Parts: sequence; C-alpha cells; structure tokens
Amino acid sequence: MAKPQKRYVCQACGGVATRWQGQCADCGEWNSLVEETANVTVFAAKHNLRSGGRAITLVGLDADIPLPKRWNTGIAEFDRALGGGLVPASATLIGGDPGIGKSTLLLQAAARMAMAGQSVAYISGEEAADQVRLRARRLGLGQAPVQLASATSVRDILTTLEKAPPALLVIDSIQTMHSDLIEGAPGTVSQVRASAQELIRFAKERGTALVLVGHVTKDGSIAGPRVLEHMVDTVLSFEGERSHQYRILRAVKNRFGGTEEIGVFAMAEAGLDEVANPSTLFLSARGEEMSGATVFPAIEGTRPVLVEIQALIVRLQSGATPRRAVVGWDSGRLAMILAVLEARCGLSFSTAEVYLNISGGYRVSDPAADVAVAAALVSALAERPVPTDCIAFGEVSLSGEIRPVAHGGLRLKEAAKLGFAKAWGPASKDGATPGMRHESFASLGALVDHILGRR
Repeated sequence: MAKPQKRYVCQACGGVATRWQGQCADCGEWNSLVEETANVTVFAAKHNLRSGGRAITLVGLDADIPLPKRWNTGIAEFDRALGGGLVPASATLIGGDPGIGKSTLLLQAAARMAMAGQSVAYISGEEAADQVRLRARRLGLGQAPVQLASATSVRDILTTLEKAPPALLVIDSIQTMHSDLIEGAPGTVSQVRASAQELIRFAKERGTALVLVGHVTKDGSIAGPRVLEHMVDTVLSFEGERSHQYRILRAVKNRFGGTEEIGVFAMAEAGLDEVANPSTLFLSARGEEMSGATVFPAIEGTRPVLVEIQALIVRLQSGATPRRAVVGWDSGRLAMILAVLEARCGLSFSTAEVYLNISGGYRVSDPAADVAVAAALVSALAERPVPTDCIAFGEVSLSGEIRPVAHGGLRLKEAAKLGFAKAWGPASKDGATPGMRHESFASLGALVDHILGRR
C-alpha cells in the first residue's frame, strides 16, 4: 500500500505546496499553509477508459427547455436579488460581515416559506437550537413550522433528511460543517470543499433549494477556497455597515438570473424590514441649500436609486501633501475627475484636501456618477450650492466631454417622481419628462461655468 503523501494547502486560496513555507506562493498570504494528507489513488494503466461507463444523452441547443420554477421566499427584496425567487435543486451561497444580518434574513425567509406550506429545515452549526428559537421569538416567528437542528456532521444531516427531503435547506454556516470522508478540521479548505460538494449533490438529486452561509475575510471576500463560489449557482453578498441601519443584498453570481438587481433592507427591532423605495433611504434631509452636495440617480438592475454625493474641500496653509479620501466610490475615478477639472477647466485642487462620501453607506460603481461628483467638487471648491431640486448624471471623458449614459429617461422619471425639477447631464435622445427640465452640457467646462455663474 502506498504511503500517504503530505501536502500543505493554503486556507486563503486553496493552493497546494509540497512543503511548508511561511508565505503562499499563489496568493501571497502569510502563515496560511496547513498540512493535509493527500489521498493516493493507484490507477492501473491497463484498464480501458472506454469500458465500464454508461452512455450519456446528448441534446441540441435548439431543444425545448422550460424556464426554472421558482419559490417565493415571502421577502420581495430577497426574491429580487435572487432573480425572482429560489430555484429548486439550486445552491446559493450568501456571505457578509459578522453581525450584518445573514442569519436573521435567512431565518425570516425560512419561517415565511414554512408558513406558506413549504417544508423547511434550518441547520445551525454555530448556535444551539434554543438560541435560534429565541431569535425567532424576538422576530415574531416563533410559531413557524421550521425544522430546526444544531449539527455539524454532514453525514448526520443528510441521513436525517434522506427520507423526507425539505424544499429549503439552510446551512449556517458551511465553515462549521465536517465531512468524515476526508481528514481535516472544520473550516479548512478540504473540509469546506468536501462538505459543500456533499450538500450540493444532495440538493441536486432531491430537488432541494440549498442556501449556505459563508464567512468572509477581512477584505470582504468569502473565506475558503475560490472553488466554493464556482460550485454554487448563486453567490449573494450582504453589504452594509453595522453602524448604519441599512443593508444591501447584491448578487455577485447568478446562473438563473442577472447580477444587476439589489435588495435593500433596514435593520429594525423586529428584524430586517424591506425598503421598497430606496431613493428616499439614501437621501439625507435636504432642507436649505448646502455647498458640496449633489444628487445622483444610479441604476441598479431595473431600479433607479437616488443617492446623495457629498464633497468637502479643505485648503492647506502649509506645504503638506494634500489628502484624498473616498467612501463609497472608486478612488482612481476621483483622481481622474480631479485631473480633468484641473487640465480642462482651469480649477486647482493641488493645495487642497479632497473628501468624497456617498451618503447612507451606499457604494456607487455606475460611471454615470462622474458629472455628479464633478458638480459636488466644484460646488465645494467655490462654495456655491447646487439647487436642492437638481440631479446630475453623465460620464466624463479625459477630454472633458460629457457623454451620454444608459437609461437616461428612467433616471429622469424617478427623480421627477420624488419631486426634483431640474437635471444636469448630457444631451438626451429620450423625449421630455413631465415636470423635469433637462439642461444638457456638451463638456465639463460648460457645466463648471454654469455652476460658477459665468454664463
């Protein structure tokens, strides 16, 4: 019998090394290699690969395939992020910072599905059953017929559910699960991969919708091997700051839908409340005019979301290096906008500290925010407030040109619905929006002149 070979597996990226070393050669993490025993399989070369298998059925691309059936979770914002609801025989991975509300959201969804007549099993590997039961009572869901258990053995869980597979199976969390088919402590790369593989196979064979909770690392990515995200059908990221009451559920990967939609929640005493109109959530109280603040209509999937962009310019008296701080936007994009304002518009930010913030803990990745950011910076620099009933959007090129962006009409309609009467941006091909006056600008210099009152 061959002697088991030792290998060292990185717990951050899953890379394998033949000897221990302080730093992983693949991802650069320090002290992340853990010794594991590799299973040695002796394969006889004389065996013919073409014998002993079974024939598989091949179909063409033009075959009729029905759309996947979906189950509503009872939480509209959760269903929106999933693309319309949970798909039977699918695997979903949800990650987020500790205390962000992952367990609360899944317990609410599990309870509502159970009360709607679906069979639901909730397996917790981190908390005792009584702890989960107490949380359900605080949420007002203590009477929901959810099958609850506290276990970490994958074999025990699957043996228990084999006779009556549930419609929904929640595993909280995958890092606490342990498979006896492979050596290693719970949470290691091999255990996470093996446990997830067994659970996903069970879900695919029994038609169960599987939801796995995953821990995250300090940089916000899901802990464990990257292959875990490839194994599941949907990856959801639960974002937000614990100091804020707002939470955003974003789809990072979705085999049954798009990744543009988001679900917005607000943490309350009775759990997570849905936010049907997030635009009112991310706009602070806008009473009197204030310099350095503009409103940007972002697009998340099919939903326009109005957010407030805040800028602060602080002039330095000494020769210290000015600081640039950004919260909720790309710092590289900010550097580009500052460079265009200096090179194309004649404004100087070289002796000033620049601070940019997206209110409400929201993160903006839409390139149409360029004009709104530029307007906030110019307003803060000149101390000239942007009108409170005005929105701004458009993409800025390095030449200073303001270029059109997608869904301009949808942005204008959402702003008009919330009481805004004016819009700054590129020329629009859409028709006029009732109640909205659209002022178009061909270049960023023209917008700067307008803000500064030069024309």
